[in-house]
Amino acid sequence: MSGATMRRVVVVGNGIAGLTAADTLRETGFDGELTIVGDEPHPAYSRPALSKSVLLDGADMTSHELPPAGHGAAELLGVRATGLDLDRRLVALDDGNALPYDRVVLATGSRARRLSGLPGELTLRGLDDARRLRGRLASRPSVVVVGGGPLGMEIASGCLAAGCRVTLVSQGTPLTARLGPYLARVLVTAARERGLTLVETGPVRVEGAGESARAVLDDGTVHEADLLVSAVGDIPHTQWLADTVPVAASGAIPVDVRGLVRPDVAAVGDLAAFPAPDGPRRLPLWSSAIEQAKTAARALVHGQDAPPLRLQPYFWTEQFGLRLTAVGLLPPEGEPAYADGGPGGEPALMRWSRADGTGAAVALNYRIPVPRLRRLTRADS
Repeated sequence: MSGATMRRVVVVGNGIAGLTAADTLRETGFDGELTIVGDEPHPAYSRPALSKSVLLDGADMTSHELPPAGHGAAELLGVRATGLDLDRRLVALDDGNALPYDRVVLATGSRARRLSGLPGELTLRGLDDARRLRGRLASRPSVVVVGGGPLGMEIASGCLAAGCRVTLVSQGTPLTARLGPYLARVLVTAARERGLTLVETGPVRVEGAGESARAVLDDGTVHEADLLVSAVGDIPHTQWLADTVPVAASGAIPVDVRGLVRPDVAAVGDLAAFPAPDGPRRLPLWSSAIEQAKTAARALVHGQDAPPLRLQPYFWTEQFGLRLTAVGLLPPEGEPAYADGGPGGEPALMRWSRADGTGAAVALNYRIPVPRLRRLTRADS
């Protein structure tokens, strides 16, 4: 199919990946019929804000809002895609309708992994989750957070800032898997100084009944609180695709270097697995979803003439009075060299180097343009 016969594009998913894909299609010159399907009733919003400023916003709670979309697409919000027919080029919807397409972008993201089916186990994935949690924090309940990744730590930080007594249960030292032991130690120290009770353990299960949930450690120790929130990872939302698109063992959709499953189907964001030296890998970061979507949208229009994804990972977190911004491959190994500041203090600007000339650069409460932070990852910087 040539670009001249590309009249209808359907984007399934109204998160940042779907929004960026739609914007890029227009920027690339596609002026045909564009439809976005989103299972949430809300316009696209900033998901990273949900575990940061949204928990502490004023009454209007606007920090998650994005500028109005300029792609001019028909938006079907509060509608869920239930199937994909590759032969007939149709996206089936839960309202009984089906959308024809010439190209389709799969951007349905992921859902929170849960440790139980209890309604008392709260998770934070979408805007409605954030609003519910924020409402519960108003009475300053005691809180148990299960999960020591960035999301769990950000939730714990927000709960502490709301005046709650917070215990975080983590398998091993929090943040180590994502940030490495050096940076994890910096953030965990700040968390303890702010009053976080940290429990390092092995496997955890969630038990209870109804709205009551408690964390049970592998040694039988029980941690109870007024509120339990789990943040133990996510699961790519690919069930609706059934057997129509190949899915890896991780639940993600393997794509090529341009984000394509086949010439008329792209997959981007949390549900996509891009080629990596050790096999297809998901890159579930806000910034990578944006870059994937740009690359895949251009490939839908221009095919193999479009440039492949060239991604330098970008990650940031705000927690316990610290803002950490990182560019490059994480987790870094060993201790950093300091471009500014020094151990035990902030602001600080750090870098790690690898034998192959790549590296990572990290700013801790340090204002620096991202392009300069990117340059610091290079061996010749």
